[in-house]
Amino acid sequence: MANTVEFAKMNGLGNKILVVDMRGRTDKVTPEAAIALNADTATQFDQIMAIHDPKLAGTDAYIDILNCDGTKAQACGNGTRCVVQALSSETGKKTFTFQTVAGILNAVEHEDGMISVDMGKPRFGWQEIPLSEEFHDTSRIELQIGPIDNPILHSPAVMSMGNPHAIFWVDRDPMDFDLERFGPLLENHPMFPEKANITLAQVTSDASLRTRTWERGAGLTLACGSAACAAGVSAARTGRTGRTVTIDVASSPIRVPLTIEWRDDDHVIMTGPAEWEWSGAVDPENGTWQRDEASETSSREASVK
Repeated sequence: MANTVEFAKMNGLGNKILVVDMRGRTDKVTPEAAIALNADTATQFDQIMAIHDPKLAGTDAYIDILNCDGTKAQACGNGTRCVVQALSSETGKKTFTFQTVAGILNAVEHEDGMISVDMGKPRFGWQEIPLSEEFHDTSRIELQIGPIDNPILHSPAVMSMGNPHAIFWVDRDPMDFDLERFGPLLENHPMFPEKANITLAQVTSDASLRTRTWERGAGLTLACGSAACAAGVSAARTGRTGRTVTIDVASSPIRVPLTIEWRDDDHVIMTGPAEWEWSGAVDPENGTWQRDEASETSSREASVK
């Protein structure tokens, strides 16, 4: 195939990720290519993490992030862990600094294979999220789904983790709610001029949460790292938990919790796994692709060369 680059099909706690190696090139993965890749069941994804040559001194790479509908994403924590595992497998490095449209991300792969990503500082100002209406207290805003006197979901905490999030607190398993029905309505609510990630969060102890997310530009997702960060921060901010929590992502088939630590310096550290599935070559302009037949789905070794 002409004009192709290598890519890896990976997942971060079930979050479907394509890591595309665009280093040494000046072009980008097009929205048309993203849509074509997502239309194929073999390459369906939540985010594409396109690795480009660094633009800023002191960084290892610039990461361009695309949603499955071809739109740009500002942040993807699960995808960043996949990039770390891929580059660590290639280079042997364990610590990385990436530039994204949302800012600088620092990450490290630990000896046990778990990966920590510094997701930066949360932002709570209504204009920073952004919201279309002014709210002085964004830990609980006026927004609900369902009857006025008996809403199904109401009063979310809203914030930005580089992308906008709304956390709705629920008193039972998030899987019990019809998020596939409510998610699109809330993602596209006029309150969110740049749309929003919608998460249902259940407090299961003073140090643990159970979540499920409708992801902006991707839909019902198996996992969303930035949403887990937003849920952890919002839980601490509203006094539901302490500043370190484990997140049981209800929709993920991988039963490994994420750990979210909202440090005293205001940075949010997300720690969790990443998994390589298989690799291939893709045309970043039109999305045509070919699988590397030598790759084995049982392998956990990422390879982006």
